[in-house]
Amino acid sequence: MSSNLVDAWVLYPGRSLRPGRAELVRQSVDIGSIGDNELLGDVLFGSWEANMAHAMQRSPIDVCRHRREAAVVLGNAGVIRVTDIGERVSTVRVGDHVIVFPNGQVDRWGYPILMLGYDFPGRSGCLAKRIRLTEDQAIPIPKDTAYSLVQWAAFSAKYITAWSNWELAHGVFRLQVPEHEFPSPHVWGWGGGTTLAELQLALRLGCRTAMLSGTERNLDLIASAGITAIDRRSLSNLSYDEKRLHSDLEYRVAYTRAEEDFVAEVSRRTEGEMVQIFVDYVGAPVYRATLRVLSREGVVTTAGWKKGMELSHLRATECISRHQHIYTHYASRRQGLAAVAYAETNDWMPTVSQPIYAFDEIPNLAEEYERGNTGYFPCYAVNGD
Repeated sequence: MSSNLVDAWVLYPGRSLRPGRAELVRQSVDIGSIGDNELLGDVLFGSWEANMAHAMQRSPIDVCRHRREAAVVLGNAGVIRVTDIGERVSTVRVGDHVIVFPNGQVDRWGYPILMLGYDFPGRSGCLAKRIRLTEDQAIPIPKDTAYSLVQWAAFSAKYITAWSNWELAHGVFRLQVPEHEFPSPHVWGWGGGTTLAELQLALRLGCRTAMLSGTERNLDLIASAGITAIDRRSLSNLSYDEKRLHSDLEYRVAYTRAEEDFVAEVSRRTEGEMVQIFVDYVGAPVYRATLRVLSREGVVTTAGWKKGMELSHLRATECISRHQHIYTHYASRRQGLAAVAYAETNDWMPTVSQPIYAFDEIPNLAEEYERGNTGYFPCYAVNGD
C-alpha cells in the first residue's frame, strides 16, 4: 500500500493499566491508498462525539491497546468531499459531499460491532485532513440540500443513532399498546443531542414529549424544538449512589427526597399516566428514578451512556410491569439511508451551536466538551469554511 501522509490529531496509548486523561498530539499519519471499493476525501467538518471523550478518558477501554496500535486517529462523525474513488465504487462520484457512516465490523444483519474512528482497527477517523472509507462507509448528502454541511456533520452520528434507537423503542411499545388504544404516549428523555433527536421524532408522531437539562442554552434549544423543557437543576440531588445510600444518612435523605419530588413532578405533568417511553442516555445515576416513573408496558431505551455503565434492577418487578429495555448501537446502513432521506424532507436536523472550532483548536474543543461547555452539537472545521 502506497504512502498517503495527512495532518491529524493522534491519540497514544496510556503508559499504565490505569492511565489518566489523554492528550492529543498533532502529527502526520499515513492513511494508505484506496482500494477498488474505497474512496478518499477531504474532511470538511466533524462533530465531537461522546465516544471521543470516552477514548480520551481511556474509559471503559484504552482504544489504542484494544486495537493493538501505537496510535489512533479518532472521529466517526463528519462530512467529506470525495476526491478519489476506486474502480468498483458506484454510489458516489468525485466532488460529492457525503456523511461518514462509521460502521467498521458489522454482523450478518448489517448492525455494527466495531466503529470506525473508535475501536475498529487499521483505519483513521475524522480528526485528520483526509480520510479513506469503504463505499459502505459513505452516505451521499442529498443534492441541493436545504441544510448546511456542518449540520450534516452533527447529524451523521447522533441523528442516525436516534433513528435506529427510536424505530426499535417505539415499535416495541406499539407491540404492547396499539396506537388506537393510546395515540399520544408520554416520551421523556435526558442525555444530549441524540436524546433531543429522538424526542423530535416522537413529537412528529403525536407523542407528548419532555426533556430535562441543567443549562440555559440547552433548555432554550429544547423549548425551541417544541419539546417541554424541564430544568434539572431543581433535581440536583437526583444522582443515585448505592454505596452512599447505605453509608451516608445525609445523602440518603437528600436523594430520597429528590427522587420522590421527581416522581411527583412526572405524575403531575402526565396526569398520573407516567412515562411510556423514557430515552435515557445518562445511565447509572438516574436509572433508578427512570424506572420509577416508567408506566406499565413502558420502555426505557438507550444507545449509550454518559455516566455509569453498570445497572441493576429487580427482574421480577420489571417482568410484572412488562417493562421493555432497549439497547442499540448506531444503525444499519438501511437505517442510515432512511434517516438521511427523512431528514431532508421533514426538517429533522440539528441546530449547531457556535462557534465552530478550527482544526487548530481541537484540544480546546476536547477540554470544553469535558467541562460541559459545548452544547449538544459541538462541531469543528477541518477543510471547510
